[in-house]
Amino acid sequence: MHPREQTIFALSSGRPPSAISIVRVSGPEARAALEALAGRVPQPRIATRTLLRDRHQQPLDDAVTLWFPGPASATGEDVAEFQIHGGRAVLAALFAALSSLENVRAAEPGEFTRRAFENGKLDLTEAEALDDLIHADTDRQRRQALRQLKGLLGDRVRDWRARLIEALALIEAGIDFSDEGDVSAELMAPALQTIQSLLLEIEEALAAQGRSERLRDGLTVAISGPPNVGKSTLINLLARREVAIVSPHAGTTRDVIEVQLDLDGYPVTVIDTAGIRYTADPVEQEGVRRARARAAESDLVLWVTDAEHERNESECGEPAEAALWVVRNKIDLNPVDGRPGAETTILEKPNSATAFRISASRGDGIAELMAALAAFAQAYFGSGEDGLIGRERQRKLLRETAEALRRGIAVAGSGDELVAEELRAASQSLGRLLGRVDVEDILDKIFREFCIGK
Repeated sequence: MHPREQTIFALSSGRPPSAISIVRVSGPEARAALEALAGRVPQPRIATRTLLRDRHQQPLDDAVTLWFPGPASATGEDVAEFQIHGGRAVLAALFAALSSLENVRAAEPGEFTRRAFENGKLDLTEAEALDDLIHADTDRQRRQALRQLKGLLGDRVRDWRARLIEALALIEAGIDFSDEGDVSAELMAPALQTIQSLLLEIEEALAAQGRSERLRDGLTVAISGPPNVGKSTLINLLARREVAIVSPHAGTTRDVIEVQLDLDGYPVTVIDTAGIRYTADPVEQEGVRRARARAAESDLVLWVTDAEHERNESECGEPAEAALWVVRNKIDLNPVDGRPGAETTILEKPNSATAFRISASRGDGIAELMAALAAFAQAYFGSGEDGLIGRERQRKLLRETAEALRRGIAVAGSGDELVAEELRAASQSLGRLLGRVDVEDILDKIFREFCIGK
């Protein structure tokens, strides 16, 4: 039997031990699995308390079972659900009992969602949104993923594709009746009007500057600077926990330390890097190299310094387009530095060196720095959660669609067949975006990234 025709099972709740664990079974043998373990099949979609038994009639657990006959189920197939006590031994016993059944096997990562996709329960944009929802770390990421799961992009793409097919039908009708005088010209005019309207809508979606992708991936902030200026103390303050070793000895931080923050609903990764200096120690040299590389890849660099270290532009290593903020630390030791806070307006020039005065050891100026980071994140993401496009794959296919529409408009006077061919290409790109045309290799990549049980 082909693997896709086999019945699959997996844990669909959190890792054990837990109060309750949920195990789902999907496929043609789901009903047989219920009959074998529960002794009977309950009424559809009605939770039923059952004593589960293995093939030797030995009790497994006092559980709750549910039955979802296909196609009215999450995967479109017959689905059985076992709600058991969440101990590891109970779960292992149930898995062993299910594995003993013919043509029933453990699911691969993402296999439940892939079957839902293949059975028309959701399109590829919704499957990607489900993965984003599972991995959402902040409330804004959750809201964006939920809108995509409800069809924010998929519904628009289906509408665009339907209108595109209508325009293509008009042009092909004109080709079929090309010997009827003005029929071709009469049909081409409304078709071109539809194409131009579609192109405008798709270009507007593409012009959102990748804000949805930004919100999905998050903002990266690198804390960089010379040794012993308080970088590790600062990241501990931002994280509100001890994530980096603080020491008066230079070269303590040798590897890159990353901390995930939820900053007013925006996902932010803060990176503590090794002190930038010349060193003969090969291990510290590697730390400095990694520090420069991560600063160069970041969206914002906090260059931490103090009264004893003058900022050196050549040492920072950030790209010209990255924002750079100078954070002068240890003002408690140097009263001449003045009061804590920001020296310049935060977002007037995002690429200019906005400066702050703080004391990482006492916490002076940290509130102002955090407020500035939140303001920077808000400006960086913009209204990202309202954007249509959530992944680079989606953006690439929409670009291909727009390019095909532009070519179709450009060749409108050179032959109806040429226009029709470009519209077919545009329609195929939209179909691939939804996962309905020639996407087997893409499907394998996407669904392998899901967790088991989804």
